[in-house]
Amino acid sequence: MSDLNLSELVQKAHATNDYNSLIRLVPYARLIGIECLRLGDEMVFRLPQSEDNIGNPMPAIHGGVIAGFMEHAAMLHLLMFMGAPHLPKIIDFSIDYLRAGHYRDTFAACQVWRQGRRVANVAITAWQTHQAEPIATARCHFKVDEP
Repeated sequence: MSDLNLSELVQKAHATNDYNSLIRLVPYARLIGIECLRLGDEMVFRLPQSEDNIGNPMPAIHGGVIAGFMEHAAMLHLLMFMGAPHLPKIIDFSIDYLRAGHYRDTFAACQVWRQGRRVANVAITAWQTHQAEPIATARCHFKVDEP
């Protein structure tokens, strides 16, 4: 997909408040069922409860699914709000698991700490019941310059 088409998709998604066309560009985001909810200038990502994402008999969401959800939320956030001309490439990801991710909807919000010409640093917080009680926090670095 060309940079122009991607920019047009982002503009259309913002205009219609429908981000499914962008999520469809990322196969893993589609697989685990990531959704985007725009609340004013804020974007909240949602991982709906799904038996496919369960990792143990507790039942709890698999830690790898939580990490993948947070990483992809950060990538999509950069694409949607920071003017990345293409899908950003992951450089580094570090996660802190704070509590179990129970079998229910999970949410994530992202904050860009720094975006330079070549690299962007994003902090991600994931929660289930209350945003003030995160289940995990993460830091992610992306390459955002031309591939």
